[in-house]
Amino acid sequence: MAVTAVKDTIQVTTNPIDLIEQIAGAQGWTFERSADYEIAAEITGRWTDYRLFFSWLDDISAMHFACAFELTVPDHRRAPFNDLMARVNEQLAVGHFDLWADRGLPVFRHSMLLRGASGASVEQVEDLVEIALVESERFYPAFNYVVWGGKTPEEAFDAAMIDTVGEA
Repeated sequence: MAVTAVKDTIQVTTNPIDLIEQIAGAQGWTFERSADYEIAAEITGRWTDYRLFFSWLDDISAMHFACAFELTVPDHRRAPFNDLMARVNEQLAVGHFDLWADRGLPVFRHSMLLRGASGASVEQVEDLVEIALVESERFYPAFNYVVWGGKTPEEAFDAAMIDTVGEA
């Protein structure tokens, strides 16, 4: 089914990577802008360091975002990891976890469609990064349990879904 535009005016969406660079600098993140349409930043989390990737896809007016963390999934643990990842993804309202197959690297991904908007807002970028980090921190131990702890996807998922109160 084709969707037709209602408005006759053309709105140009600006490249949000400039905004990402400003936010990264203001937050004191280590970052590298390799091209006009790409930027990568690093953030230290509770469990591991996170590498954030932002790419502007001009042809579809979308910003692709990925939050990767170092937890290499060996071939013999990919089936249980994928089962756990499917369970985790069912819990997410925004974004999803994926596995970069060539490196065995888990990643949280999301794309923001910005057609018709003048660009991304600071609040949108902050929300996107916060959601990625909260979910990555929440499920990192479960992913680790499956990959290195030999736990079943069910055991790891159940452990991740326990809400703890306070700190020991």
